[in-house]
Amino acid sequence: MPVSPGEAATTVEDAVAAAERLGTPVMVKAQVHTGGRGKAGGVKFAADIDAVRTHATNILGLDIRGHIVENLWIEKASDISEEYYVSFTLDRSAKKHLGMLSAEGGVEIETVAEENPDAIAKIWVAPTEGLTEDRCRQWVLAAKLNPQVTDQTVELLLKLYEAYTDGDADLVEINPLIVTPEGRVHVLDAKVTLDGNAGFRHDLEPFDATQPRDEREAAAHAKGLQYVGLEGSVGVIANGAGLAMSTVDVVNQVGGKPANFLDIGGGANADVMAGALEVINNDPDVQSIFINIFGGITRGEEVANGIIEAMNRVDISSPIVIRLDGTNADEGRALLEPHLSDRLMMEPTMLEAAQKVVALAEGTGS
Repeated sequence: MPVSPGEAATTVEDAVAAAERLGTPVMVKAQVHTGGRGKAGGVKFAADIDAVRTHATNILGLDIRGHIVENLWIEKASDISEEYYVSFTLDRSAKKHLGMLSAEGGVEIETVAEENPDAIAKIWVAPTEGLTEDRCRQWVLAAKLNPQVTDQTVELLLKLYEAYTDGDADLVEINPLIVTPEGRVHVLDAKVTLDGNAGFRHDLEPFDATQPRDEREAAAHAKGLQYVGLEGSVGVIANGAGLAMSTVDVVNQVGGKPANFLDIGGGANADVMAGALEVINNDPDVQSIFINIFGGITRGEEVANGIIEAMNRVDISSPIVIRLDGTNADEGRALLEPHLSDRLMMEPTMLEAAQKVVALAEGTGS
């Protein structure tokens, strides 16, 4: 697809050298994993080298929605006649790919959807059928784009759909897709979200390495754990993303603040549990830990043995409350019973466990 020439830079001098090679005017763009860069001052036009130096100095180190700018993209500036928006993502309810195309690009699509929803032309593509040229041409006509660039746009959209499907992406978005004064269609900015579950088909490590992670998240990632750091005092361990989210919600519901989201997946063996406890134990803000397990394929006694062995490996500084349910939960609870103390407690329901763990975090539990 047609894109502007550009170079990456990590220092002001690198940015200046890149601009000299490309030739001014250029755009100086912050490279961070979030939107809203322009509004935050992270995208600037530089008419000359002095402006490049000034903007690079100001943007490097800038905090954009919690992301510190460490990398810049110096890009040859483009003249713009029209701006469009296009994206492909997955519509889970329809079990199809969703394409969105609009003649109102250059702004957040949420704004267009709210203020002028009729300006967005949508198509649903069955994965088994794919996107045909005829269907794509009808889509472009429905979006009421400039008729003079219909052929170029159709060609680009077919390539974009191929990139989206072959790359196993959750989202590909071009905003804006521009038309130059000479009538050329050109990709000016893009956002891509890749599906980590398809990692076995791709080398995603170079992309994954660019993900911003705090110290806790980096440690969890190294252990293969699905972890998101939060700002509370209750550590959360659960098996399954849905249960982990529900656990975070119930902690909030009873007046507590979760310190993290941690999904250990289907395996709650000693190695996995020890890794999870170690990550949470190293968070100085954690005052209590909630282990919420619902046994399915993983049986209750396996979970219990995993917890017991993990506690022998990790010197836990915070009290733990366990809720264990599901397959062979009675056997698991029986194994845990002899190990219960004022540092390891067990409650029969998720709500009661949440109330206990929050009270302990606040220093009112016993």
